[in-house]
This record gives sequence, structure tokens and C-alpha cells, in this order.
Amino acid sequence: MLQNTGKLAGYTIFITGASRGIGKAIALKAARDGANVVIAAKTADPHPKLPGTIYTAAAEIEAAGGKALPCIVDVRDEKQINNAVGKAVEKFGGIDILVNNASAINLTGTLETPMKKVDLMLGINLRGTYLTSKLCIPHLLKSKNPHILNLSPPLNLNPIWFKNHTAYTMAKYGMSMCVLGMAEEFKGSIAVNALWPKTAIQTAAMDMLGGSGIDKQCRKVEIVADAAYAIFKQPTSFTGQFVIDEDILKKEGIKDFDVYAVEPGHPLLPDFFLDQQPENLARQMEEHGATPAFKSGKTSADSAATGPVSDMFNIIRGILSPDIVKTTQGVYRFDLSGDHAGVWYIDLKNDAGSAGSGEPPVKADVVMTLDSSDFIKMFGGKLKPTMAFMSGKLKIKGDMGLAIKLEKMMGMMKSKL
Repeated sequence: MLQNTGKLAGYTIFITGASRGIGKAIALKAARDGANVVIAAKTADPHPKLPGTIYTAAAEIEAAGGKALPCIVDVRDEKQINNAVGKAVEKFGGIDILVNNASAINLTGTLETPMKKVDLMLGINLRGTYLTSKLCIPHLLKSKNPHILNLSPPLNLNPIWFKNHTAYTMAKYGMSMCVLGMAEEFKGSIAVNALWPKTAIQTAAMDMLGGSGIDKQCRKVEIVADAAYAIFKQPTSFTGQFVIDEDILKKEGIKDFDVYAVEPGHPLLPDFFLDQQPENLARQMEEHGATPAFKSGKTSADSAATGPVSDMFNIIRGILSPDIVKTTQGVYRFDLSGDHAGVWYIDLKNDAGSAGSGEPPVKADVVMTLDSSDFIKMFGGKLKPTMAFMSGKLKIKGDMGLAIKLEKMMGMMKSKL
């Protein structure tokens, strides 16, 4: 790992989304030098599913040797950012580094993405980054070595990175475009750069997207923190760069990257927006994680009567109940391809519910098309439907709300497997 040198002692770093994950890791790295850290994040009270608050992060920063200023900040709120910037300047005398880390993600297609989600992603990723930068820049200009660092990807315009989640890509690339523009606008005065990981990083967002077994294919947040630290050491002439974490650490002399792995020696999953296509990412997740691809020598004709799909439907039938039917009210058809091709259905709309092979008894509200091995993984809790849909492995036609409701049944099935 990259060693601290004390370079950031006395520097003030303003970090959005620093209560957990990558933001907090960057904060702790700077704190070990004796830096002042402004924790600008929304989580003031403990979250039922996510770890950490601005106050627990502040305690960790202080324990690491830094000084902390926790501020409740929604980066969409200009007044809240202004107040946090004012408090930072009042307490620490200025701002030297801004890290735009706060981000929102929703990996769905155009028709499936509610405008509320579009507004959230654009508001946090693009507008929040632009606004926080705008309000910090007057103070950064007074620093001896000011930096703005956005946690955003290189601007890869290959359509594959747009087709499955256009809104998210637009929002995330908005952060990168801030780098492109502001680096040129403030050249010679402020270093403005982007940082993106080469591999997946174990965070709450990745756990949500990747599901069971994804952590083994990830690196720890510390690699991004070390890469950020390496960037902060650079002069302001180092600007307009779209830095990949592993690349800059190699230049710093780091050779052993196993120390950053959650499970050293395990194959790693490349991150989004780099050269590997989403379909290949999804395949690698399955092949090297907790969900190895199912292999069978049986013909598709045998699959309806016996085999893993039939076994899965036996389990599904065992958990059907009037309560599930009452709360779901949907009929699902599954068009499966691959080793166990066929048509199957789940009726969660009529009587006590039913499930089996062939066409549903009434017209389906939702039609899902996917490979039979992916069907088994999804209902076995080993493949998130979101990831299957994002990668193009799962196609959904019909009511998306009902498709989401089906995930509840998948959760119930985990205890039956």
C-alpha cells in the first residue's frame, strides 16, 4: 500500500459522501497525515441498511490523527453546501482540496426509469458536483496547491455503456465533463482531475448490484484512497487527467496489488466504462463468484419434466399462498433459452396461485426472457435481477412494477434452498 508522507498535514479537504465507502476511505487516508476533513453527507442518523453516519466517520477521522467537521449536506441543496463551505472556512481557514464523491445509481433502461430517479441521479451526480465545485472554487484559488477530484469515469462514448442505463451514464459522465471543462477553465490555478477504479470496489452499491459472492471479485476501498492521495501530491500542472487507480499507483512504485484484494488471488471484476463489455462483466461475475454456470448434458425436451428448472418450480409451488397472490396480483411468463429451454409461468393473480411449465392460464402481465441458467441463479438468490437486466441477459416486457414485486418471492426462496 502507498505510505503516508505527511504531505497533507494542515490541508483542509472537503469530501461529499464521506460518511462511508470510498469517500470515508479517502478521508481516513488524509487524516493519517493530520489533515482537516469536512464530511459533507446526508446521513446524520443511523441508516437501517447502510453503515456509518457523518458523526461516526468524524470519530474515525479524529482517531486517525485528523480534525473533522461533520456537516449535514444534500449536494442538491445550494444553501446546505454554502453553509458547510462557510463552516469549513471559519473553522479551518480555507479549503485546499475538494473531492466530489457523492453519487446516485439506478441501472435501468429509459422506459423503466422513473423521472424521480432521473432527477435524483442528475441532481446528485451532475448538478451536485458542479454546484459544490462552484462554491468551493473561490476558496480553492487561495490555496497553495488546490485540487478538485471527481470520482467519475473516463468519457468512453461506446454505445454499450449507454444502451442499458442511459440516465445513469449521462449523470455519471456529467461529472467527467465537469473535469474536462473546469480543468481547462482553471488551468494553472487549480488541478481538476477524475479518478476511477480499474476493478470493482467493495461498497454498499456494489453489494446491491452484484449480489451474493460479488465481494470476492472486488478490491477494497483503500486502493482508491491511495490513488487519490497520489493525485493530491501532484502540482496543479497535473490537471485534466482521467486517472485509473491501478495505473497511478504503479507509477508510485506499487507492485503488490493483492494487498488491496478482498480475497487475494481471486479473479477480479473490471469496473464499468472501461474496455470490457457489460455482457462479459456479468459472465465473469457468475463464473468466478458464488454462482458458477450450470452445465448439463440433457436436451431441452427433457428439461420441462426434470432438471434444475423443474426443481426450482417445485420450490416455487411450495411457497405459493393466498397472501402472496393478494399482495402481488400479477401473472408472469418465462421464455427460457439455453440448456433447459422452454416456457414456464407463475400465476400470482388468481385463487391461491399456481406455477408450472407451458403457457399461463391467462394472459401474462409480465414476460421475462432469459437463459435457463440465469433463471436458476435469480430464483436461487445468486444473481440480482438488476444486474441480469443491466447486462442484457434479462429482457422484460410488461409491467415493471410487477417485475420488481417478483423479487420479494426470490427473497423468500433463499430459505428454501
